[in-house]
Amino acid sequence: MISVTLPDGSQRQFDHPVTIHDVANDIGAGLARAALAGKVNGILVDTSYLIENDADIAIITERDDEGLDVIRHSTSHLMAQAVKQLYPEAQVTIGPVIDDGFYYDFSYPQGFTPEDLEKIQKRMEDLVKQDIPVIREEVSRDAGIELFREMGEVYKAEILEDIPQGETLSVYRQGEFLDLCRGPHVPSTGKLKAFKLMKLAGAYWRGNSDNEMLQRVYGTAWKDKKELKAYLHRLEEAEKRDHRKLAKSLDLFHLQEEATGMIFWHDNGWRIFREVENYIRDVLRDNGYQEVKTPQVVDRKLWEKSGHWDKFGDMIFSTHSENRDYAVKPMNCPCHIQIFNQGLKSYRELPLRMAEFGSCHRNEPSGTLHGLMRLRGFTQDDAHIFCTEDQIQSEVATFIHLLHEVYADFGFNEIIVKLSTRPDNRVGSDEVWDKAEHALEQALNAAELKWDLQPGEGAFYGPKIEFSLKDCIGRVWQCGTIQVDFSMPGRLDANYVADDGSKQVPVMLHRAILGSLERFIGILIEEYAGSFPTWLAPKQVIIMGISDKQSEYVKNVANNLQKQGFRVDSDLRNEKIGFKIREHTLRRVPYLIVVGEREEQNNAVAVRTRKGEDLGAMQLEDFVGLLQKDIANRSRLNIED
Repeated sequence: MISVTLPDGSQRQFDHPVTIHDVANDIGAGLARAALAGKVNGILVDTSYLIENDADIAIITERDDEGLDVIRHSTSHLMAQAVKQLYPEAQVTIGPVIDDGFYYDFSYPQGFTPEDLEKIQKRMEDLVKQDIPVIREEVSRDAGIELFREMGEVYKAEILEDIPQGETLSVYRQGEFLDLCRGPHVPSTGKLKAFKLMKLAGAYWRGNSDNEMLQRVYGTAWKDKKELKAYLHRLEEAEKRDHRKLAKSLDLFHLQEEATGMIFWHDNGWRIFREVENYIRDVLRDNGYQEVKTPQVVDRKLWEKSGHWDKFGDMIFSTHSENRDYAVKPMNCPCHIQIFNQGLKSYRELPLRMAEFGSCHRNEPSGTLHGLMRLRGFTQDDAHIFCTEDQIQSEVATFIHLLHEVYADFGFNEIIVKLSTRPDNRVGSDEVWDKAEHALEQALNAAELKWDLQPGEGAFYGPKIEFSLKDCIGRVWQCGTIQVDFSMPGRLDANYVADDGSKQVPVMLHRAILGSLERFIGILIEEYAGSFPTWLAPKQVIIMGISDKQSEYVKNVANNLQKQGFRVDSDLRNEKIGFKIREHTLRRVPYLIVVGEREEQNNAVAVRTRKGEDLGAMQLEDFVGLLQKDIANRSRLNIED
């Protein structure tokens, strides 16, 4: 008898070997129809996999995360089959699953066109209607090489040549199409219900620029058409919100080749940057942080001693002067320890919280750069907390509360939290790691947060908590972090005098709320689609006169509001008032003030919002109260909502 144990603990007995499909069918015909793959003792397999011994199994359907991966991987094979039918001379190479979809690289010197993508998409849909069975076969490494060479698929043969001799490999056949793959795949092409080919790109074979340039076709696949439609809608929204396009229309910043990966901030953008920076500065000051400033260029020896030179050497910008090598600062932590080391510290001075808006530079590959989201020069809202082991939990708990308060002020309330624990390659004793991981876990639980565990994903020097924001269109951005470091303080000779008079090495907590200010502002631009809440808007109020007769009154109102600290501009151009209102609405100014003869006589202003809401005429002091309330509410309760 063969006994299989299901995820709910129930068992089923069979008097002969059975496949995953057989087990699903034994549970119910509906489950058998829905089954895409299975898990046997934790390993993902095809529904045709034969179970010959007792095992723990699970049936994978489209509702499971693994099921979606199987769908996407199978869709990449479906695309390759369609390509081979339409363009027999094309050769297939590799086609992995990626976030939200898949790609497949082809050797096709003629190159595909957007019109070709439409043909391939149509052929894929035809193959789905045929509901072609997908069959797994095993071949030896040498037989596989011979098979693919006979097929003219030299790239597949080359892949196999790198595999040790004697290995048994799997290939998948659907109709006339055969592809090398580890699997698993859906049982038949009819299971692939919702997909779309997205774009074309170039890619070197095996990522080597000395090799042939291949044609890469990107696609996306989902469990049903509803999810596909929702994804395409998110892409449309993301396109509308692209911070690089909005930066141009709102005159925020620009990039240019002469400073690759560096930002040229314009006045409007720099106002936002300074507002974010000053907000965080006030938060840190109110929560017991010192603010420091450390050098931009520091001797290479410090980075070697800290371990950063070995770990990040290729990404460090360096320079040379008077027979000494220097690094342009890639991060702030070693420099903060230098400040801590000035003067002997007592345990009574801990925790010591040290913050810096540190300007950092890293030699990121040019191909990875992306607007504000990935730069070579950026500013971190970086801070380090020097504390004792007994203080870790309380400091982490305080930080978690502070982080959520800050995110709420920017309008983010859905926070994804992950705890990353010890990796195989690490420093420090298991006892210390136990204590650190327990402290982080206790802090998360005390805050009553839902969190996921990421085993083995901690830094080599200690565990960490990562905080990610989910924006209004469902994208996730990893921003905040707090990391426990037992290594660097000791490497850089940091110590304090404990209550028993002994010298002890402090624990160092690396923490950031926003991460890179530039990247966070990029996220804000896209989250708000350029319509910043009033407290962040580079221009909060525009004042316009109906005619030139109100010019002096416009200037007086603008001057009055500016003296009260509001960011105000006046528009005295000889243009129609409707034109002005439309222009400043498109520039996302929160409040538009129009004054005419009546408003001037009554010392009043006529107020409207960028959403087109007419708030009517009001006394200037009443508008000031409205503006102050809106700014004080930050993003928690915008007056326009």
